[in-house]
Amino acid sequence: MKTILDAIVDNKRKEVEILKKEFGYHHFEKQKHFSRSCISLKQRLTEQEFGVIAEIKRKSPSAGNINTDLNIADQGKLYAESGVAGISCLTDNKYFGGSIEDLSQLREVVNVPILRKEFIIDEIQLFEAKAAGADALLLIAEILTKEEALHLTIMAQSLGLEVIMECHDKKNLGKINDLVDVIGINNRNLHLQKTDIQTSLDLFHFIPADRICISESGIQSYNHIFELQKAGYNGALIGESILKNTSPAEFISSLT
Repeated sequence: MKTILDAIVDNKRKEVEILKKEFGYHHFEKQKHFSRSCISLKQRLTEQEFGVIAEIKRKSPSAGNINTDLNIADQGKLYAESGVAGISCLTDNKYFGGSIEDLSQLREVVNVPILRKEFIIDEIQLFEAKAAGADALLLIAEILTKEEALHLTIMAQSLGLEVIMECHDKKNLGKINDLVDVIGINNRNLHLQKTDIQTSLDLFHFIPADRICISESGIQSYNHIFELQKAGYNGALIGESILKNTSPAEFISSLT
């Protein structure tokens, strides 16, 4: 029986095929942001005591509609002024209500690292990300083979992009290569859409001590941040709890 993650990836393969028919690599190489030097998200995470990567998304399979009227520019400016380590921008449209144009718009108004959060399965998505103004991108171990993950990491870094490699369980940690810039532990089971922050606390012991690590999903309070920092995490990617808060700037401040 197919899960929501299977459905998302199936749809993404169709989208990528259309993208490859419409555009070649040269199209993206001509865009104004393609030659810009990226801002290091990894460095920002190491410079802060605990770095928050604040996310922008309008909806999700687990939460439904979050903020369908979200103003990308205003939200991005608010995040930047709040001192976040970076901004994560969901670019999947069907399931998360985002687009690559959201990322481009964000790039025009902020000077902080932008992470393209997407279901990356093909290298043309890397060129698209760089052309839109991304500084880093997410690779999801669960939807890639170890060989695919390594190839996409090398390709992304050849374009100047940093790579966050995301895992949810111990078996997929084995797909992480030494080139990956940041390791992300996703507290959400992408198949079942269930979230438990204990996932990060349990898996940290299996991550090499010298790696930069962040926790993702389900982080709602300073107590969660305290537990993650005590465990050894360098930061966290936080979306819904910020987006649903009536005073997001104050909430971000309370987390750190």
